[in-house]
Amino acid sequence: MSENMVQAAVFALVTGIIGLLTYLKCRGHGHNQQSQNKEYFLAGGGLTWMFVAGSITLTNLSTDQLVGMNGNQMALLAWWEFAAVIGLIILAKVFIPIYYKYNCTTTTELLEKRYKNKHIRAVIGMLFFLGNALIYMPAVIYSGSLFMQTMFNVDIPLMYIAIAFAALGAVYAIFGGLRAVAVSDTYSGVLLLTMAVLVVFLSLAAIDFDFTGIPAERLTLVGGPDSPLPWPTLLTGMIFIQMYYWGTNQTITQRAMAAPNVKEAQKGVFAAAGIRILIVPAIIVLPGIVSFKLYGDIGDAAYGRIVGDVMPLWLTGVFAAAMAAAVLSTYNSLLNSATALYVCDIHEAYVNDNPNVVRLSGWVTAMLTILSLVLVPIYQQADSIINLLQQLNGLLSMPILSIFVVGLVFKDVDARAGIAAVIFGVLLYGSLTFDFSPVYTTLHYIHLMPITLVSCISFALFINRFVLGQRAKLAWGSNDGLEAAK
Repeated sequence: MSENMVQAAVFALVTGIIGLLTYLKCRGHGHNQQSQNKEYFLAGGGLTWMFVAGSITLTNLSTDQLVGMNGNQMALLAWWEFAAVIGLIILAKVFIPIYYKYNCTTTTELLEKRYKNKHIRAVIGMLFFLGNALIYMPAVIYSGSLFMQTMFNVDIPLMYIAIAFAALGAVYAIFGGLRAVAVSDTYSGVLLLTMAVLVVFLSLAAIDFDFTGIPAERLTLVGGPDSPLPWPTLLTGMIFIQMYYWGTNQTITQRAMAAPNVKEAQKGVFAAAGIRILIVPAIIVLPGIVSFKLYGDIGDAAYGRIVGDVMPLWLTGVFAAAMAAAVLSTYNSLLNSATALYVCDIHEAYVNDNPNVVRLSGWVTAMLTILSLVLVPIYQQADSIINLLQQLNGLLSMPILSIFVVGLVFKDVDARAGIAAVIFGVLLYGSLTFDFSPVYTTLHYIHLMPITLVSCISFALFINRFVLGQRAKLAWGSNDGLEAAK
């Protein structure tokens, strides 16, 4: 009982300090009616590079990464983080200047201005919205709850912990807006990265820095054909996955679009890339590898167990606070971006062009929170949470990326051709990757990414030319390709 009291006291103290610092930084920034969207969804364009970097890092780095990546208990998963650096560079050098030139609130607003059609914005916005609602949010809540349950070895049903996380995240998202989310992300991120690095050193010390006895396939960075990441996938679909996630995904790019200008946004993204390559690979694979030597193959329970075993008692409360903050920040970041997509892309376009943003966001947040909890039991059935996430992500990633590529590289493409290509891509990828399909293939799902991307682009251009009678022209690099819509 005394141990639990110490952990609870430290947890409450650290959580309170993060909340107080966030309040002191954000107070005085209200939501006036004239700039509700800008303030609530883009922090009024006031995020400095440090908060852009901190928010991007912690929005991505949560329990689904730490629990899921370490749950594979092999070094191979570090490639996701190495490849992410390329995605962040593409975001900084290619996408950020375009988003700022078009003065976008959502990434999908770029599509509306390039295709001169609000319907394509709504369709892609809804796909992003559904991706957050059906894939990312329940996965974050599930993995965070599993970590807390495993680390503290408590006999509390996982759903009870999930309900607590979801409720707190919803309250935070409703009343905080992006500014509060980004600021708390940064403060929590410093704490989380520090504690995660400490876990790496304590884990290695627990085995005296001796990796003997661990199978070679768990230590290699060259994946075989039966591994979660065969090495040829690094040369095919990996780069396109990173381009989609870091360049067009609203949850990530929303932070980069909330800086005062392009230069400040790029500095933040480059700082996030530095963190990604120097710190993140070690913290998402080494504890898992050590746990294999200590406990054997225990899957997604690995990270919580090793943290609970190697950390001093008083530090477990600090680490729990950092992990809880990571779960909440990622979850309410997803809520905030999903709400932005619904409000800006759908509600204002088709229902009411001048809603009360805070009130409407509250209703949308409540609905998404309930849906997340309903889906948690499904994610409990997964063998590996991170591999399931990446496979499901393919349903949306390449079809959506194709529509950005077509919109930026070509002009005179009808929006209906783009929408048709996205629908075609979702059906194509789904039919090839899920084993209940009659055309299921054993080809690795990452190899299917470029196949889906090229097929979608070709399908859009084909429909545009031979069904809708318009001839697409190259526009990338010309004034046509990058000029802001009037």
